[in-house]
Amino acid sequence: MIDKSQITAFQRDGVVMLPGVMREWVEVMRAGVARNLAEPSEFANENGVTEGRFFDDYVNWQRIPEFERIVRESPAAQIAAEIMQSQSAQFFHDHVLVKEAGTPTPTPWHQDGPYYFVEGEQTVSCWMPLDPVEEASLRFIAGSHRWDKPVRPVTWSDDSDFYEGDHAWIDVPDPDKDPEGYTILEWEMQPGDMVLVDFRTVHGARGNFSPRERRALSLRWVGDDALYIERPGRTSPPFPGHGMQTGEKLREDWFPTFRVTR
Repeated sequence: MIDKSQITAFQRDGVVMLPGVMREWVEVMRAGVARNLAEPSEFANENGVTEGRFFDDYVNWQRIPEFERIVRESPAAQIAAEIMQSQSAQFFHDHVLVKEAGTPTPTPWHQDGPYYFVEGEQTVSCWMPLDPVEEASLRFIAGSHRWDKPVRPVTWSDDSDFYEGDHAWIDVPDPDKDPEGYTILEWEMQPGDMVLVDFRTVHGARGNFSPRERRALSLRWVGDDALYIERPGRTSPPFPGHGMQTGEKLREDWFPTFRVTR
């Protein structure tokens, strides 16, 4: 499903866009997001916005049947394994993001990796818009997955440090203030398209100034080399009671592994 040029682009830039690969699953994803909005989990967050709405929620695939269908039956696992160059794709979690029309709040520049308790060279987030993205909103810093140090993780609602104490983070970049210092990638997209993002790639999103809401579903996957790592505090998602130790593979009864054809 993926050609060599797309794998090369992903390895070089940490992100690549695949047009149309989930077209047949758009209505299933929309139904799942609608159910999630109607039945949010304990992890649901409104992100402290004062104008409009910026909703996100995660780890719902076992209680929302549409999401479980997508995880188990759609091409997503195969796509994830191919782009990671892995013999398997282990599902980490789902993530729903919804910005209503007229919500100016941006999604801060960040890497996903520092929020998670997993590390490895083989990681990917499959981000799928459920509404047309005619003015590109999600932006990526090309090559940032190869930076020497991770970006400081922050709490989206107030920009505070996500973990307490001093750590070897680098400051959150601001490409808008230094447009010559970074190569920014972004795409206009349609429902059914997919962006593949390494967990370490720095990305952010503009506010939604369009007349329509902006819905997206992300599926997060890890590959053969991914291992559990202890973080200096509660991770996001937290997965309380998981019982794993640093250096172990993620437990397959919580994080199902899909062996794929390569």
